[in-house]
Amino acid sequence: MDQPTMVDGWAARDANGLLSPFSFPLRAKGEEDVVVKILFCGICHSDLCTIKNEWGNAKYPVVPGHEIIGVVTDVGSSVARFAAGDKVGVGYIASTCRDCPNCRDGFENYCAGLVPSFNATLPGADGATVHGGFAELTVVHERYVVRIAAPTTNLERVAPLLCAGVTVYCPMRRLGLDRPGLHLGVAGLGGLGHLAVKFGKAFGVKVTVISTSPCKEAEAVERLGADAFLLRTNAQQMKAAAGTMDGIIDTVSAVHDLTPLITLLRTHGKLVPVGSPGKPVQLALYPLQSGGKSVAGSMIGGMREMQEMIDFAVEHGVAAEVEVIGMEDINDAMKRLEKGDVRYRFVIDVANTIARAR
Repeated sequence: MDQPTMVDGWAARDANGLLSPFSFPLRAKGEEDVVVKILFCGICHSDLCTIKNEWGNAKYPVVPGHEIIGVVTDVGSSVARFAAGDKVGVGYIASTCRDCPNCRDGFENYCAGLVPSFNATLPGADGATVHGGFAELTVVHERYVVRIAAPTTNLERVAPLLCAGVTVYCPMRRLGLDRPGLHLGVAGLGGLGHLAVKFGKAFGVKVTVISTSPCKEAEAVERLGADAFLLRTNAQQMKAAAGTMDGIIDTVSAVHDLTPLITLLRTHGKLVPVGSPGKPVQLALYPLQSGGKSVAGSMIGGMREMQEMIDFAVEHGVAAEVEVIGMEDINDAMKRLEKGDVRYRFVIDVANTIARAR
């Protein structure tokens, strides 16, 4: 029996979240699998929550990472969509049942059997462990891989689109908030929020950033191109903006009251919370009911949506604002991420730094 290929990665061993070098066997390539050499991997806040076991689901050792950009090095015998040398992306999904209505309709992200691309175990007799993108190689079923047509020089800025990007893109498209001339609010200006602004402007909508931080106004308008900035703590500004927005993408991950955002919506407006606060949020029902307004859930996107989003981003020049780091800098980056000290996404240069970080 052939010996498995050993892969170098970085893993957390317990809830202190400290990451350190970790070697593991690469999952055996199946007939429908793609082997990917990882070039870059973005760091999502959910990576931080997982390695610290904040959600109580960590399966140590945890190799995080689900915003993966890489190049195909090998494919299974039945793979037709990809070949060695292709630039590809892998997001949050590693596996689904492929047979339920959600999977058949292209909404794999809502499959009850979804297996994430890190901190997980694949179904079946072998129960292979799924390790994430803080590693040099990964093996993924071809269904959960997207083609990347971006220039090679820009790949690090594409990585965050595979989670943060698709998370804000899909509700805009699905709920019709992508029509030119509409007014879109974006609550929160972080990893998700800055991409919501960029996609909104690419769609041709009016974008207003809603924030509790007055220092972010110049960043929102001058650097990211938002049309307006609304300080949520300014009662006069909030009153003047009431009933003006067709939809709001709420990217705030801290616990907060949704009611002030509801008041900003026009009749039949839509509020879409895409952040994940650790505790229940507040929402007064009357402002929702009296305007026929709605609160809609959304989580990442299906694979067709993911490919559509990537193609749209490449065509329209939508890319994340990133800080590229080496693998040896990952623990410092996690500390900074916990404090919100990043503009706007950390991306690890895996291919060029993992060897020196052993």
